[in-house]
Amino acid sequence: MKFSTAFTRFAQSAARFTGRPLCFALAATLIVVWALTGPIFQFNNTWQLVINTGTTIVTFLMVFLIQNTQNRDTEALHIKIDELIRATASANNTLLALEELDDDAVEKQRQRFAELARNARKERARKGCRDGDVEPQPDD
Repeated sequence: MKFSTAFTRFAQSAARFTGRPLCFALAATLIVVWALTGPIFQFNNTWQLVINTGTTIVTFLMVFLIQNTQNRDTEALHIKIDELIRATASANNTLLALEELDDDAVEKQRQRFAELARNARKERARKGCRDGDVEPQPDD
């Protein structure tokens, strides 16, 4: 098994587990137990170091797991949207893989669609439609 496949499986499993209420409850319980043991250890530096080190390590590792999960979700979403664009006869196929273009090209597309939206709103207003209306409203 390739390392990337093993990591992907691990990351998915870890993301599923850490996103559940049970995991949150376990983490909260751990913090409560740590706080309750403070008087036993007289709130010494080692007692504080344990929680600081533990949370730092977990946070550091979770950043990579979350980023991996986010990357996979984003890639899957792009593929799904690309398929919808491809399968729609009147769609602009130049928008396929738009995320791969440079910033200037993406900005030009964004401006193009912003202009289309402005024109559509003007047309709706000309027809007497209010925001959120599907059909023009009769005069009151």
